[in-house]
Amino acid sequence: MNTDEYGLVYYNELELFKALYKDPNIDLGKFSVLDPDRFNSSVKMLYSDAPTLKRIEKPTVSVDEFDKANQSNWNMPKEYQELDIAKVILDSCNNDDELQRCGKELLLFQERKLLNLLRFLKYFVDTMRTNNVVIGLGRGSSVSSFVLYKLGIHKVNSMFYNLDVEEFLR
Repeated sequence: MNTDEYGLVYYNELELFKALYKDPNIDLGKFSVLDPDRFNSSVKMLYSDAPTLKRIEKPTVSVDEFDKANQSNWNMPKEYQELDIAKVILDSCNNDDELQRCGKELLLFQERKLLNLLRFLKYFVDTMRTNNVVIGLGRGSSVSSFVLYKLGIHKVNSMFYNLDVEEFLR
């Protein structure tokens, strides 16, 4: 599997052969490739009912424009898109120290235009809990964010360990 500069996934012939070898009933119609012409012409020539491969369609805009358009497209229900995430997080605070820390972090998230990310993470955690899916303890610099701890993304209380959120939001 390969990705291009836009993050689009495509496969080469060898990867397709390996996938077919593992599972002869795999639906090749779900795969994108750079050059499907040889395979598709063989399917036509043999009058096969096999699915044809899709050609990867590169966007006609710059990578920056592509990223900007996709960053505004969050796949979550409307109720989460309209959620006052700052209120949800601040209401979960138990004391003034937590309120101060969350307030500071929320300002940093807002400066970086990441409030939609927090809304999506709230949706993600709620969905995981609803479906009884276990979330890990935490990884990397994300554990330095107390807001992510309050949302349930990780289980490390960064205030207890005096971790600086700047390690995460550089």
